[in-house]
Amino acid sequence: MVLTKPRLRILTIVPAFNEEATLPSLVADLREKAPFADIIVINDCSTDRTLEICGQLHVPTITTIYNLGIGGAMQTGYRYAHQKGYEIAVQVDGDGQHPPEQIMELITPLDKGEADLVIGSRFIQQNSYKATLPRLVGISLFSFVTSCITRQKITDVTSGFRAANRKTIDFFVRNYPDDFPDAETLILLAFSGLKIKEIPIIMRPRTTGISSFNFTKSLLYICKTSLSIMAALLSYNGKEKKTK
Repeated sequence: MVLTKPRLRILTIVPAFNEEATLPSLVADLREKAPFADIIVINDCSTDRTLEICGQLHVPTITTIYNLGIGGAMQTGYRYAHQKGYEIAVQVDGDGQHPPEQIMELITPLDKGEADLVIGSRFIQQNSYKATLPRLVGISLFSFVTSCITRQKITDVTSGFRAANRKTIDFFVRNYPDDFPDAETLILLAFSGLKIKEIPIIMRPRTTGISSFNFTKSLLYICKTSLSIMAALLSYNGKEKKTK
């Protein structure tokens, strides 16, 4: 059963780097299809008209002093949510591919107490989502590794369409990776006893611009994510030893 009147304070966090073309339609969609949620755009030191567009749209915006990347941008958003007392924070990427009409489905398990973090997965159900071969390899590899480590099946570790409750927001304020946070955040949450749940979503096709993931960046993603997973495991093992 999907909620019709959310009873919690909800914030939609939109990390944006050079998304001047997609922001007007995205903000309009969020306001129409998820009017129960406030919006904050984290303008990650964009070099295009992203900041100007945010001003024209009268949408609250935080601009970073230098490009932080997705990890730093999202931690900025979680800190804002924490300071303002929001009980749910939803990540919606600035490229317009995440469906605002499915935000209600994303937050319902949080409201019911079924999860602390909900992920919108592109792979639970068959859909038209397509990615380059290197990106698909990376998604499959790290979804498998993360599933093994957390002992829970994760089908879409790279999905940026996520909803976090207050416990997870507070956790992310203190523990959020600066670079390539996809798998590491899930592992850290699992090690801390927080519950993760996936629901199926249908991703929209990108209408403007191109993905930042080319062949070289896909290889870099695989390398950096591997290192971040190792760091998370080492950190967890170190904490375990101290408690013994």
